[in-house]
Amino acid sequence: MKISVIGCGYLGAVHAAAMAELGHEVVGIDVDAARIAQLSAGEPPFFEPGLPEILAAAGATGRLSFSTDIGAAAGCALHFIAVGTPQLRGSYAADLSFVDAAVEDLLPHLAEGDLVVGKSTVPVGTAARLAERIEAASGATLAWNPEFLREGYAVKDTIEPDRLVYGVRRVGDALDARAVGLLDEVYARAVGAGVPRVVTDYQTAELVKVSANAFLATKISFINAMAEIAEEVGADVTQLADAIGHDSRIGRRFLNAGAGFGGGCLPKDIRAFVARAEELGRGESVAFLKEVDAINLRRRQRIVDLVVEHLGGSVHRRRVAVLGVTFKPYSDDVRDSPALDVAVQLRGLGAKVAVTDPQGMANARARHPQLKYRGLEGALREAEIVVLVTEWPEFRALDPVVAGQLVAERIIIDGRNVLEPAAWRAAGWVYRGMGRP
Repeated sequence: MKISVIGCGYLGAVHAAAMAELGHEVVGIDVDAARIAQLSAGEPPFFEPGLPEILAAAGATGRLSFSTDIGAAAGCALHFIAVGTPQLRGSYAADLSFVDAAVEDLLPHLAEGDLVVGKSTVPVGTAARLAERIEAASGATLAWNPEFLREGYAVKDTIEPDRLVYGVRRVGDALDARAVGLLDEVYARAVGAGVPRVVTDYQTAELVKVSANAFLATKISFINAMAEIAEEVGADVTQLADAIGHDSRIGRRFLNAGAGFGGGCLPKDIRAFVARAEELGRGESVAFLKEVDAINLRRRQRIVDLVVEHLGGSVHRRRVAVLGVTFKPYSDDVRDSPALDVAVQLRGLGAKVAVTDPQGMANARARHPQLKYRGLEGALREAEIVVLVTEWPEFRALDPVVAGQLVAERIIIDGRNVLEPAAWRAAGWVYRGMGRP
């Protein structure tokens, strides 16, 4: 199929390359000329495992191209909208200006029978509004096909999804069979492999994405709330999570207490969900998400407080090594990163903060040049306290004996509960986890 992908940021670039890998003829379109130049040269503008390989492979076949000209979308049968929906400044609500602009710019290049497919995460009600505009202006139709990508696994999640959700218009009492057929053709490999597929209306498809993120955020904040209680009574939240995780109704995944969640999706999506619910007069239905958000932010502050506590009440001019700046491993994304937030807060309290990260240093430096950026050994050298906040394999595999020879004081705050306390204590370290005695 001939496909255009409007927006070549994290979502769009991965989607465009993956669609070409699946055999489609794809043009990726973005207003950022530097980004398009990078992608055209086969160089991803961000770190994502597997993306360089499929970019190179698709580019070699001639099935994948990139352009800054929206006119390049003309003649394509499907048009994926994959632009960002960031949080509005000064509000919980989502900024839909990029989605609206992408649709308006695309309209002159649509033909009757084309299918526009939304991938962006949007508040419920957006698709119906856009569908009316698209149909009236061009005769094209709209579907909403939410993404469920995990940074670090985005290529696999696109090519081998764990589910497909199609939100399509109603035609009488039925759902748009033609739109479903076109999407089935796009995802023929996954459909043929028996991947679960949910065909529904616009509103349900929009809610699927935000409710999935809200549930995940709630699960993470729940175990962090239990960590707060565990710290007061001397319990071990890791063993608590193991015990309740054996209950098949609960499950062990994402019951890991620590610094909490971050990134470009979960924080802003749950806030936008709250804002939209309040617009609908149903704010009380998701009021708990405000506490989910508050718990999450408290865990970052808790790490800062632990550093202050273990340095005797003040971090002024004390040397602190922060391991990690990205919000999760296998990514260079520092948006709303707990690790970077901790480093910046400590720097604001007067600490001499040296940070290290395998992939996120350039992005962090662009936002916070006041921090010192070092390699792992350089960050550890002469540190009076070490704070692990992003669970990169390199940090998890640290040898406490070797690390102990580099630092000035053997104190470590394990902000992800990924180190073995006994091994670190045996090597002479003061070890402090999150919700662990």
